[in-house]
Amino acid sequence: MSTALDTRRSAEAAAAAAPKAATAPRGLLLVVLTATFMTSLDVFVVNVAVPSLQADLGAGPAAVQWVMAGFSLALAAGLVTAGRLGDRYGRRRVFALGLALFTLASAACGLAPTAGALVGSRVVQGLAAALMGPQVLAILRTAFGGAAQARAFARYGLTMGVGAVFGQLIGGLLIRADLLGLGWRSCFLINLPIGLAALALVRRCLPESRAPQRPGLDPVGVLLVTLGLTALVLPLIQGPGLDWPLWTGLCLAASLALLAAFAVHQHRTTRATRATRTTRTTTHIGDTAPLVDTRLFRSRAFSAGLLAQLAFWLGQASFFLVLALHLQFGRGLDALGAGLVFTAIGLGYLITSNTTHLVTARLGEPRTITVGGLLMAAGLGLLALAAYGAADGSVWWLAPGLFVDGLGMGLVIAPVTTVALAAVEPQLAGSAAGVVATVQQVGGAVGIALIGLVYYGAGDATAAFGRSVTALAVLELVLVGLVRLLPRTAGRSQSPGRG
Repeated sequence: MSTALDTRRSAEAAAAAAPKAATAPRGLLLVVLTATFMTSLDVFVVNVAVPSLQADLGAGPAAVQWVMAGFSLALAAGLVTAGRLGDRYGRRRVFALGLALFTLASAACGLAPTAGALVGSRVVQGLAAALMGPQVLAILRTAFGGAAQARAFARYGLTMGVGAVFGQLIGGLLIRADLLGLGWRSCFLINLPIGLAALALVRRCLPESRAPQRPGLDPVGVLLVTLGLTALVLPLIQGPGLDWPLWTGLCLAASLALLAAFAVHQHRTTRATRATRTTRTTTHIGDTAPLVDTRLFRSRAFSAGLLAQLAFWLGQASFFLVLALHLQFGRGLDALGAGLVFTAIGLGYLITSNTTHLVTARLGEPRTITVGGLLMAAGLGLLALAAYGAADGSVWWLAPGLFVDGLGMGLVIAPVTTVALAAVEPQLAGSAAGVVATVQQVGGAVGIALIGLVYYGAGDATAAFGRSVTALAVLELVLVGLVRLLPRTAGRSQSPGRG
């Protein structure tokens, strides 16, 4: 009797973990993508606000650097744990907590009286973004199926790209408008009405989902992954600006040891959890489970998809950085002028990201990523030619290369996420989403550090930009090569009935 009851409860929990696409509320995408846009925007908008906030708050170089680094560090360190929190306590609940905290932290950033208060608020903002990020991916994975899931991830990719590509332009416009005399503070305070509106819709528009067994947190795993990711990302953020002092090398070495220990611990915990479940007729709520179930890596689609994710994100944040540096320091544009040049890549991105789901329905995710990667390599090659061939000409000679790169980016960003998550079982969606989101953030930090070496190692602004985009073009070709590791059926649209 008890076994039958437990079986029925497990079936009900599994159904709750994977709602059917037909039952997904209409406003679901609006709510989760609003949070995605705010997070993506706040990564890039700070670049524009730095000069004015530095003057207003009297912030020194170290404080300004931590305004940018604190957010990224907290975000990267918290993603894996946040994914498991959603599995245990409910993805809607954890998402709502993150959204509320992000909104409050944005208000604190906008009202910060000192540089120290701003840095602290940015760290809280990053932690809040970490709570939201994996839940968004897991909700999209479990709430939609078939063609609806492909469209949902296409909108996700569109939203991330719009926040990244247009972040500098939006920030420049807000500062130029100087709404209510707020200046740079409006770049943060704009999140307040948006976040409150999204919060009001959470309960109505988001279905609750969680892992059927509601696993307990693994405290040793939480400690190891948090310390390991912090030790990895911190020197990558701080090292280039400090000329790589000794402590950065020690931190990187420590991160390798900590993350290796984390991997071993997760594998042992996964095996122990499986052994416990096979020897008991019931699974108790709160039984400790690994933060990252290592069975995920048995899937070729997931493992190869992570490698493709890493290659793609190695190039994204670093490209936006070197382009902004080239436009503002190499070409002498102000923040708004540089933001206007970004519209060339944004136009290409909007064209393809709006139709990516149609392309993947015909070609499948691997081929779509291949086409996108080749377009990005071609666009970056055109940028290198323009940098060397029209160094003293109009900055708009960069526009064709930016446009082609944007076309390719729009074809890659959603499928490269979908292909890693498509084969993941719904009960592991939170854990998998945390890993994918972490790879995105760590890839961005590593890419900035590596391309920074290329950029700052060149003799002048033209050579710095030319060499950087050439290196990034090679990286896109690496992405194309990694796609060949994916199974031919990877990422194919699931049947509409599968959640």
